[in-house]
Formats: sequence, structure tokens, C-alpha cells
Amino acid sequence: MEKIKIICDSLSDITQEYIDKYDIEMIPLNVIIGDKQYKDRVDIQPDEFYKMIREDKILPKTSQITFSDFYETFKKYTDKGEKIIYIAASSASTGTIQSAMMAKNEIENGDIRIIDSNSLCFGIAVMVIRAAELVQMGKNIDEIVEEIENIKNDVYVSFACDDLEYLTRGGRISSTKAIIGSVLGIKPICIIKDGLVENILNARGKKNVASKIVELAKTNGVTDLSDQIAFIGYTDDIKERDRLEEKVVQELKPKEIKYFQIGCGIGTHGGAGVTGIIAFKNKK
Repeated sequence: MEKIKIICDSLSDITQEYIDKYDIEMIPLNVIIGDKQYKDRVDIQPDEFYKMIREDKILPKTSQITFSDFYETFKKYTDKGEKIIYIAASSASTGTIQSAMMAKNEIENGDIRIIDSNSLCFGIAVMVIRAAELVQMGKNIDEIVEEIENIKNDVYVSFACDDLEYLTRGGRISSTKAIIGSVLGIKPICIIKDGLVENILNARGKKNVASKIVELAKTNGVTDLSDQIAFIGYTDDIKERDRLEEKVVQELKPKEIKYFQIGCGIGTHGGAGVTGIIAFKNKK
């Protein structure tokens, strides 16, 4: 059986449960707060990060994982004769995959496959988990890459933002819309489409967010989750997380629900108070 190492980065928001279960390597993103730089989930944890956002009103930034970080990680495993599959965040949203490609090209005699997930957040993680499952099943590297490429467009990611300022900074909505939306209590509901964040719906007030997220899921091919896990993501708003879970259970009837906390990398662009759902679309 081939020795295959599955690698991702912290933009995937993959939980420690799956990292430990499948021995996945996660490379941390760099988060910049003021004049300090932290490694996501190494030097700073999400709870601390969101507390700083809310209490200190900070505006954090991120910087890409460097070529040297990728090179050292890839080399560590190729030197042991292991093949590598790195599942990257959408190339339409971040240039991280380019650093990985540069590192790959500098390593001789190594079988390194890099997959553009065309997704963000736990949308990446569900592909990472599936790849790790396939490794355990004894599939070879070509079979695994083929399956991940085949399923990546079936991954559905949707979330709601509580603070419009972060979407404004990212160019997703205009500053004028943000000001009006803040006054009216508008909460934008977004999906990942073609690797980018797209604001599709708006909810009036937080109490309507969960129903709007589920409504949007149904119109995008997520109608029955009785045969799969639904992953619910949150930053620091447990009440909103639980409200979304209740609505998902009522309307989509998942086999199981698991939580994940949205990390500092994604949180930098979404802010505090974000909640969302990740699942596979139902086959037609």
C-alpha cells in the first residue's frame, strides 16, 4: 500500500478530532494583529482572537503561508518516501496555492499532488477528510486525486456575517450598503461560488438568519441530509449556532451534526458572530 500524507492548512478549519484520527498535517496561516504576527491555532486560538475583535475593535490581517513553510513540510515527508496530497484553499480567493506550487517544483524525486479545492473554510476540510478516508481504504494516489476532483463541486458552503464591516473590507459589499445595512440590522447570507464569497440573500435581524441559511441551502441542492453529516461552523456566538442547528435538524434532517469553530484566518475576513453550514449537495 502506498504511503500517502494528506496535508491542508488552517484555512480549512479542520478540527483536531480529524487531524488526530487520520494523522493529517495542517500548516498554520499567519495572522497579523497590530505589529505582532501569530500562527493560526498555534500562537493564537480562535476564542482569544474573537475576544480581541469584540473588545479591542481590532482589524486583523492575514499573510500567506510562505514558500519555505511549504518546502519544509513537503520535504519532511518526501524524504521518508511518502507521497503527498495537499488540498488548498480556492485559488480565486488566495494565492497560497502558488507558494505550494513553487515549493513542489523545488523538490526532486517526490510525488506531490496539489488540489485546488475551489472552496474555503470547512468546505476544504470535508475534502481533506474524504481523502484521508480513501488513504485508509488503501486507494492509490491517482484514485484519491480523481475522487476529490470529482466531488469538489458538490461541496456546499454557506454562512451569515454579523458585522458588515468585514465584507466591506473584502469588497463583497459597498460601504454605502454596509452603513444602511447596519442601521436596518441586515445580516448578509453568503455562499462560496466558483471559489469566491458571494452575497446571495439578506436576513433582517439575527433571529431570521438560521431560517434564511436553510432556505438558501434548499435552493442550492441541499435538501435532505439524512445520509450524511452536516457541519455547523461558528465563531463565538453559541446561541446563534444552536439556533441554526435546530433549524437544520427540522428542515434537512441530517444523519449527524458536528460543530467546528471558524479559525482566525477565515475569521479575519468574516469577523465575529459568523455562523454557517457545510454539506454535500444531494445528487439529482
